[in-house]
Amino acid sequence: MYNTDIPNREELPSTAKLIRSTIIAAIVALVLLVTVVMPAEYALDPTGAGRLLGLTEMGEIKEQLAEEAAADEAAQMVAVQSSIEQKTPEATEPQTDQAAEETASTSEVEAAPAKQEAAPEPEVGEPQWQDEVRVVLTPGEGTEFKLTMEEGAVARFSWVSEGGPINFDTHGNGSGQSISYEKGRGVPEDEGELEAAFTGDHGWFFRNRNDNDITLVLRTGGDYGKLKKVL
Repeated sequence: MYNTDIPNREELPSTAKLIRSTIIAAIVALVLLVTVVMPAEYALDPTGAGRLLGLTEMGEIKEQLAEEAAADEAAQMVAVQSSIEQKTPEATEPQTDQAAEETASTSEVEAAPAKQEAAPEPEVGEPQWQDEVRVVLTPGEGTEFKLTMEEGAVARFSWVSEGGPINFDTHGNGSGQSISYEKGRGVPEDEGELEAAFTGDHGWFFRNRNDNDITLVLRTGGDYGKLKKVL
């Protein structure tokens, strides 16, 4: 049965062509690895191409999610260990009548100064905020807000998570640079100042790790261009 002609030896590719094709394929694979795979998967951008294509920020978010998952697993193990330890309370000796009387007398003496009225604290004026945003996050949902800032500029901020604590990562990127200022887990609120280490976008990534919806309220003021929602 006739299927196809057997190619002549002259029609087969030479060893030099095969080697050249293999080298070209390896170079293309290496370029894709450095410019696409490494920025998108591991937030590593040695050439700067990943930042221009928007892949480096994707890799940073993936790294944050991986860190959060690992920390959640460690926190669960600690909670289980604490629960086991609480099930075996230490035995306590019963108090004698004399010890009970002494304890009661000491409590009365300590409680006496509490009757004095505390002096009223001076009222502190509320800071003037330039921007305020409210966003509802479902369980597992994240969001990101950034301030456009010049190097050395200082912005004031205050945020609160209504309905449960929240995970956050304060960071910045721009001018081919990136920085992580502070990270927190299970934090109900925070306030302070954010000084830009370089010209670019600086702000916060938030994620709701509760089993219920929470409302994030973010207020900002100070020296910055605008507040924008990135994610």
